[in-house]
Amino acid sequence: MKEDIQTTRFENGLTILTDKMPGVRSVTLGFFFRKGARHEPAELNGISHFIEHAVFKGTQKRTALEIAIETDRLGGNLDAFTMHEETGFAIKVVDTQLEKAFDLLADLLANPLFDEKELKREQKVIIEEIKMTEDAPEDFLGELFNEKLFPNHPLGLSIAGTPRIVRTFNRELTRKYHAETFNASNLIIAAAGNVEHERIVELAEKFFGQQPDSKQIPDSKDEKPIIASPIIIKKKKNLEQAHLIIAAPFVDAQSERSYAADILANALGGGTSSRLWQKVREEKGLAYSVGASAAMYQDCGIFTVYAGTSPKQTGEVLDISLKEMRSVVQNGITKEELELIKEQSAAAILLGLEDSATRAGTLARLEMVHGRQISIEETLQKIEAVSLEEVQSLAKEFFQTEKIAFAALGNLNGLKIGRDRLEI
Repeated sequence: MKEDIQTTRFENGLTILTDKMPGVRSVTLGFFFRKGARHEPAELNGISHFIEHAVFKGTQKRTALEIAIETDRLGGNLDAFTMHEETGFAIKVVDTQLEKAFDLLADLLANPLFDEKELKREQKVIIEEIKMTEDAPEDFLGELFNEKLFPNHPLGLSIAGTPRIVRTFNRELTRKYHAETFNASNLIIAAAGNVEHERIVELAEKFFGQQPDSKQIPDSKDEKPIIASPIIIKKKKNLEQAHLIIAAPFVDAQSERSYAADILANALGGGTSSRLWQKVREEKGLAYSVGASAAMYQDCGIFTVYAGTSPKQTGEVLDISLKEMRSVVQNGITKEELELIKEQSAAAILLGLEDSATRAGTLARLEMVHGRQISIEETLQKIEAVSLEEVQSLAKEFFQTEKIAFAALGNLNGLKIGRDRLEI
């Protein structure tokens, strides 16, 4: 399980991370920026996502078609994404194509043209993407819920923005935000696979090493959010299913208790042996999709239960879910559950070591959250150290009636949920 991870930090803030994997012929190369949707001013909501799209529309030396052809020639496994706290671009290639892949990604991110006609076209594409979200019940409910869960905070806003705001993203505004945000001071370049650290450093120096240390512009409302506990019931008659969410505040990504938090979420709804899967799906047959998860940001976290069921069964699924949460508060989880989830977690980590994409993403994530790399051994030790008492303590702290939030979307005539129904 020996890891060969190397780090180089440039004076301008650029960080290079590599993880050499013996015996593989692939390399995953990722460019990860420490900025995402939560760092945008309200009037520019969605611009990080817009830039993620727009950089593919041409550079000073490549047209949009040439970028597409070159991507396909390299293997076509190029993924770009925008989240609340990061924006990323990653490509997986055969090791002999690494330098070409680096040149392509670096050119996209350092030298985009942002042609006005191309931007207008991309505005239309993103507006259609926003409409797709409105047509997808789970996504639509998630956005409605987040807006009320994080009132007056960027975490409550859509990552893609709104059609009205997206239409304002002209060339001047887009270039300015790109220059201020998508620069070396916010950039982590991570590579995993058959890669030589020194070569990545040389390539990074060529494209980004001479960029000055950017004067950081204060992030918009980047203070810790106040998490509300809304109750939302949104009627939508044309849906066959009702979709529901139960949520509570949780630990943040930097917390030492994040390992116990993951175990708690997995015990309740992380797999086919979890409590909610067994009670709601296997024993009662009330849902095809049901589970629980933990979303952890830099300064806060959210525990979430989600399910899709028929409208008439929504109340029953809610009651079963709350009963299981209440049981963990009162009695904790069992020793058998704890050991099963520890084994499951360790297996997932060890299997992930075989995938260069997983390893490159982990490098960047650890750098963003902790400012250092955490070894596999240390991670496994921390998982193994989680106790029954620690898991129950988390449940008692966060699963409290006044902190529970609920949202449902569907043909829900007559469904009424008060705070007393959410009692823990």
